Amino acid sequence: MLIFIFYLRIIRFNIGKMKEIIDNMRRMYINGTTSGYKVTYSRISRTPRNSISRTFSEIIYRRGNRYRQPNSEPETSTTSHGRRSAVRTAVQHPPVSQDLQVEDIDFNVYNNSKDHVTDEYHISETGRDLVVRRGQPFDITIAFNKDYDPKKDDLKLVFLAGDNPTPPKGTRVTLILSDKDEEKEWGAWIMKNEDKELTVRINTPPTCYVGIWQLQVETIQKADNKKVIFEYTHDQDIYILFNPWCKDDQVYQPDRQLLDEYILNDTGKIYTGNRKQINGKKWNFGQFEENILDCAMMLLDRNNLAWTVRGDPVKVARKLSAITNSQDDKGVLVGNWSGSYHGGKSPLDWAGSVAILNEYYKTKQPVRFGQCWVFSGVITTLCRALGIPARSVTNFASAHDCDGSISIDSFWSESGEPIEELNSDSVWNFHVWNDVWMARPDLPPGYGGWQAIDATPQEASDGVYCCGPASLHAIKRGEVNMPYDTPFVFAEVNADRVNWELNEVDETNNVGLERRSVGMRISTKLPKGRTGCVEDFCYDIQREDVTRMYKHEEGSNEERAAVLQANQSSTKQGLYDEGKPSDVEFELVDKETVPLGNDFEILLKIKNNSDEERTISGCISTSSIHYTGVPANKIKTVQVTEENVRAKSEKVISVKVTFNEYFPQLVEQCHMKMSCMCRVLETKHTYVHQDTFRLLKPDITIKAPATGKIGQLIKANVSFTNPIPCTLTNCSLTVEGPGLQEPNVLKQSIVASKQTFMATIEFLPRKAGVKELVVAFNSRELAMVEGSCEITISA
Repeated sequence: MLIFIFYLRIIRFNIGKMKEIIDNMRRMYINGTTSGYKVTYSRISRTPRNSISRTFSEIIYRRGNRYRQPNSEPETSTTSHGRRSAVRTAVQHPPVSQDLQVEDIDFNVYNNSKDHVTDEYHISETGRDLVVRRGQPFDITIAFNKDYDPKKDDLKLVFLAGDNPTPPKGTRVTLILSDKDEEKEWGAWIMKNEDKELTVRINTPPTCYVGIWQLQVETIQKADNKKVIFEYTHDQDIYILFNPWCKDDQVYQPDRQLLDEYILNDTGKIYTGNRKQINGKKWNFGQFEENILDCAMMLLDRNNLAWTVRGDPVKVARKLSAITNSQDDKGVLVGNWSGSYHGGKSPLDWAGSVAILNEYYKTKQPVRFGQCWVFSGVITTLCRALGIPARSVTNFASAHDCDGSISIDSFWSESGEPIEELNSDSVWNFHVWNDVWMARPDLPPGYGGWQAIDATPQEASDGVYCCGPASLHAIKRGEVNMPYDTPFVFAEVNADRVNWELNEVDETNNVGLERRSVGMRISTKLPKGRTGCVEDFCYDIQREDVTRMYKHEEGSNEERAAVLQANQSSTKQGLYDEGKPSDVEFELVDKETVPLGNDFEILLKIKNNSDEERTISGCISTSSIHYTGVPANKIKTVQVTEENVRAKSEKVISVKVTFNEYFPQLVEQCHMKMSCMCRVLETKHTYVHQDTFRLLKPDITIKAPATGKIGQLIKANVSFTNPIPCTLTNCSLTVEGPGLQEPNVLKQSIVASKQTFMATIEFLPRKAGVKELVVAFNSRELAMVEGSCEITISA
């Protein structure tokens, strides 16, 4: 008994000591280490409400920068769209009364959604939340309890994404109001300030993460040399999407008619059948319907797509191709080719994506069942919902290469019987996948544009059942070293069928190739407003044949060259080796730059090292491309037809491209590409090469003083000579320089061919230091002729 009492006293003593320590720590924390308070206010109640607890927020509070005074126990809740859970924490009364208080925020959903072409979304129609496209500004209106005074009131806007928003990840963005638009960056500037309301224009970068964002408004006051932060969290979310209307977005599509089809059209057709009889199956994509955009966002969240790659359509499209099937990640659809669909719905019964995605959104379980056209229809819906231009594409006589040989292999016994257990490769009557439109900065120039992705779980890629995006230009050229899954897609559209004979001692012998049996009449729906023609194999006038985007004409030298090049990267290299040496050398002479306005030549040097005459056939071409690498317009193509090169001799083939040929086809920044494919007919050797170069524009010459003073007028003379053989019209001069000159556009007169343009500009420096004056000349015929100079400004 005495021992029991002794231990009880020890326990009581320790508990008391622990309580004393905790109380002391609490007092030290409140009185000594805290430098700020944070109070959260609700749009609905107008009174302090519980804030959403986030790991980053907790850390900055604990570091002493902020202090939350809880007045109730934390509780758990879920956001209205059911995407993520949140922990709500009560807040103490602030140590100072709030001067500037947010009473309401209006996201101006109607006007913003019209401007961003998002008004068709159910979310926009109901006004539930705001849907905008990145890289394009939108306006919000903040109502206060008094007039906002930018000289006295300290105000910040904080944009939050994900469960743990942090600045390093770019998911917590804090903006201070300014009076200037910062292009291609996060920004917020005041458009209007009157009657206790502040209209703010928000700018998001064209690389902004695609997802659901929250807005918090922070007003800051000082109390006892401490900052008190009043935080208002708006109860509406902001859905930020890819923006194919924005030139700086990686998914930019300049053709508005194509955007009407590949982004805005919520119905369409998916082609099925076989190469002899093609049918158009109507499909309801329904990307604007209720829950569809929420489902797309949920899929990105649920499958742990890192926020740091959510601005990259390449990574997003690849992820969508993985999570549309349920093979390894509990994605949207269960594939079933058995013919028995017990426990689900036959793939033939689906008429669109909406029912599938709604079921998945509500149950969070894979939907049963799908086959290739169903997977493709769902991908089209998800991509268009997120702002990625997309279309469903059908390949007839579609190869399925299982072993990476980039050929479809059939094995036969010596007696002529097929050895079916070895014939894992196959050719489908048709297979449906998707094309998505985007630039490919991860690839060399010229490989942007349409990219193939495939959600049908056929073969694993990097351990996951997904496919693409694979550049159609790489596929067409047989450049199968390009990511992602280019060898597999190339085989689908352009593999040869190879027949192998297996003898008694397990030796194989190539007994024949079928070169024209794979990849036929690749089909998609024509864009709105365009009509095709009736074919004897398809009566649908809305069908567009895109076979030439995937492969050269069957049997042509270019098509054979692509197959031979692809084979060099396959698991069966040398399949097409005829055993003849490569005794002819080729060189497509590279170009660094060509002055704009000049004609230029493409030179192909050929050296025949053999003792016999060689015959060369092929093609040399040039085209314009966007700076992102997306092809723009074809300029000139020249066929090299049976060009003879004598033994032990050299020859140069020259293709002249005139100003009148290339100028109408140019796009901004004047990037060009030249390509060559040639084949030696006698040895079957093939040469393939391409080169990109830029037409060089003139520079503007600026003559200005090297130094100046704040408030003293500075004059600068600018000039350049018009290099092109035509008059420049609709001319303007843009002048700007931080601390020197606010952006200003000055109209100019026409500039005749070879005439020197001259102008004088004046400005008053506002800030000291080394400043840069930037001048750009633009006209209808010649854009972005630029120049700059530095001026040292003193006080």
